[in-house]
Amino acid sequence: MKRLFLIDGNSLMNRAFYALPPLMNREGMYTNALYGFSTMLYKALDEYQPTHISVAFDLKGLTFRHEQFEGYKGTRKGMPDELAMQVQPLKELLDAMGVHRTEFQGFEADDIIGTLSKRGEEEGFEVFILTGDKDALQLASDKTKILFTKKGISELDIYDDEKIMERYGLTPLQFIDLKGLMGDTSDNIPGVAGIGEKTGIKLLKEYSSLENLLDHTAELKGALRTKLEEGYESAVMSKRLATIIRNMPLEFSFEELAYTGGNHELLRQLFVKYNFSSLMNRIHDGSVEKDLKEKKEHPKDTVQGLLQKNPKEIYLMGAIEDGNILMKRIVRLYLFDKQTLYVVKEDEIAELKSFLEKDDLKIYGHNLKREYTALKAYGITLPKISFDSKLAQYILNPSETAEEVEQLGVKYGLGTIEPTLEGILGRGSKKTSFFMADKGQVDTYFSRALDMIDMCRDKMLAQIKEEETEFLFEEVELPLMKVLAEMEWEGIAVDKEVLYRLRDEFAQLIFQYEGEIYRLAGEEFNINSPKQLGVILFEKLNLPVLKKTKTGYSTGAEVLEQLYDEHPIIEVILAYRQITKLQSTYVEGLLHLINPVSGRIHSTFNQTLTTTGRISSLEPNLQNIPVRTEQGRQLRKVFVAKEGYVLVDADYSQIELRVLAHMAKEEKMIQGFQENTDIHAKTASEVFGVNLAEVSKEQRSAAKAVNFGIVYGISDFGLSNNLNIPKKKAKEYIDLYFERYPGIKMYMEDVVREVEEKGYSTTLTGRRRYIPEIKAKNFMVRNLGKRLAMNTPIQGSAADIIKIAMNKVYEWLKQEKIDGKLILQVHDELLIEVKEEQAQTVKEKVAQLMEDAMKLTVPLKVDEEVGHSWYDTK
Repeated sequence: MKRLFLIDGNSLMNRAFYALPPLMNREGMYTNALYGFSTMLYKALDEYQPTHISVAFDLKGLTFRHEQFEGYKGTRKGMPDELAMQVQPLKELLDAMGVHRTEFQGFEADDIIGTLSKRGEEEGFEVFILTGDKDALQLASDKTKILFTKKGISELDIYDDEKIMERYGLTPLQFIDLKGLMGDTSDNIPGVAGIGEKTGIKLLKEYSSLENLLDHTAELKGALRTKLEEGYESAVMSKRLATIIRNMPLEFSFEELAYTGGNHELLRQLFVKYNFSSLMNRIHDGSVEKDLKEKKEHPKDTVQGLLQKNPKEIYLMGAIEDGNILMKRIVRLYLFDKQTLYVVKEDEIAELKSFLEKDDLKIYGHNLKREYTALKAYGITLPKISFDSKLAQYILNPSETAEEVEQLGVKYGLGTIEPTLEGILGRGSKKTSFFMADKGQVDTYFSRALDMIDMCRDKMLAQIKEEETEFLFEEVELPLMKVLAEMEWEGIAVDKEVLYRLRDEFAQLIFQYEGEIYRLAGEEFNINSPKQLGVILFEKLNLPVLKKTKTGYSTGAEVLEQLYDEHPIIEVILAYRQITKLQSTYVEGLLHLINPVSGRIHSTFNQTLTTTGRISSLEPNLQNIPVRTEQGRQLRKVFVAKEGYVLVDADYSQIELRVLAHMAKEEKMIQGFQENTDIHAKTASEVFGVNLAEVSKEQRSAAKAVNFGIVYGISDFGLSNNLNIPKKKAKEYIDLYFERYPGIKMYMEDVVREVEEKGYSTTLTGRRRYIPEIKAKNFMVRNLGKRLAMNTPIQGSAADIIKIAMNKVYEWLKQEKIDGKLILQVHDELLIEVKEEQAQTVKEKVAQLMEDAMKLTVPLKVDEEVGHSWYDTK
């Protein structure tokens, strides 16, 4: 069956642009319309399998409709710059996809589609029109269906002539008459004043056509007759404007519209350019299969064959079932020595221990932290990791990480992997396990995945060398992968009794807060319902309405904080929310995360998530344990050392400010740190022009806010909110700060200028972060880019320093055979669980190792404490 697919390019671009959040590539070009359009097009290709396609575009300039009515589309706003910059790239993308496109001066995309659809019907095609413009409904027939984008870019309404009759009670051609009557505000088609859709449909059902209705206006009565008589000419003109031309002078053959699949190499380059990693698997050109064929299909061998050959380097991946970290199941382990694929069954894994634990073995893989922790459950500890493609991609561009191996091939011009892991296992509720999956497909996937890592390795290492980030990759991140894996395996002990006690205490507090809120409100209601809370606050208690949402009054934290002094109920609501959050997220959450085997909590540390280089954690997010309130701080009592051990806590003091002083070469700040002066008091002394001894508590707090705010590129507006002072006063503080610390001002300006020129920022170790926002045309996005440019080198360098420190601490504990383990990292803080009698030695040595992690012009200072719980160390 010949199937013709016609797409309204401008309509779909607009729908995609407004449906998706702003997306950018590393050059600062917006790509959300491109991505949304491509997603919809691929979905259509999958569902409808068209044999022929054309995308119609409007061109700039007047059309014949403007000649008929000067005000046609006169109320439309111009296309936003962020969308306009995507028009030409979309056309280039369509060309690469092998999708025909059409545009014709003086006519609109609707007319092109109308003409092509009519010709298609005559040539025996089944025609589909994809659009977000209801004008196209007039083109529906028994041979042409309209696919109307109903919601965002994910849902479509399908109309043919029967569906239009069912929906409107009109034929498709009568839909033009309806436009003549009711007009169209989006196109500035006037219609007849005072007649809307409901009245228009009713009239057309009775009189069949606009012309017949206008010939019989004398039969009508009252205001309706007057409207039609006065609007006669407008109605006739409006119908003419709304009528899609179906006989344009288009010269084409349907062979031109045949869908070919396009230029895979060019498409691959464009997907890389626009950072469309999720679309890479759409390129099916057999590249990997071809490469494998050229290299000859790799022979398979067994464990015995591997041990006999005893290679010096090996690529390693496992078909691993997620779950309890201490009892992970490896369904199959795959090893590859560039010539042979070794497939190891679960009951054979133990035989690999002596081979995999050799100190001189070079191990390569993708996200090897996964394999490292899984092998620990089989009694195997990998000695080191020599290359990891996921980590390498993170170093090359932290915004474009490759979660799975198949995303790498397209980035480096090596094609895709078939079958994909998702294709084998499925996803969501339909996802199956490696146990249930087709073993032949699983073997094929891992064979090709290991081959892909091998093919990418040299390319990635060459780029890392070119960007001079070898030290960061080889000496910082690769060793850290093992450290993080060991931290995940070790976990941290928890005191269940403390959790139970806190649960009871918090429950009692919640009950008390609820009672007080009901008393102040004068009635009981659902405090957790924004709608019910809004009625109480803004209708019953008559508090000023500061913000509304689509569903009613806004009762978010920002609004409540502004209303703090308006009524005593606000303070209680905020306290209630805080304690319920602690109860549900942390107390109940932590109870569910205690490992049944170890009795400890094993957080997952993500090394490749943040764009600044910081480590993050999840399940639970131990980096986010709240400490600003006393109840929040109580949660630290839950985390304890096991029997006979204590916790040593080592915390960098003001590391980001020290990095700032070093990078900015600001002499006064450097001097303050070298003399071990209270830096916030010194800043207050400089900014407010008072002696150091005379700095007040309020002045020091203000200086502290400015110090840390400057690191994050804070504005006068942001500082005024933080300090609750007028914006003018906040600006004075910032101006005074830069006046007293001119080196910092100069550094901030220089780093922004550098990022504007290069497109990326760098840390002290050379870590790059691409900041496309700095080239955005939108003022707010561009300002965000400037703040990122200022902050990233500082925050990223601090992250690099603590990573170096973690590697040093881990190696020292191991070499000295200390009975202790590094178990937690939170921002600038390390936590070591150690035998009690060795605590003092560890406390002193860890502080030294952290302070010597990197030599700066200012000393790095570490505060350390010892305690039986995390709370005790603070």
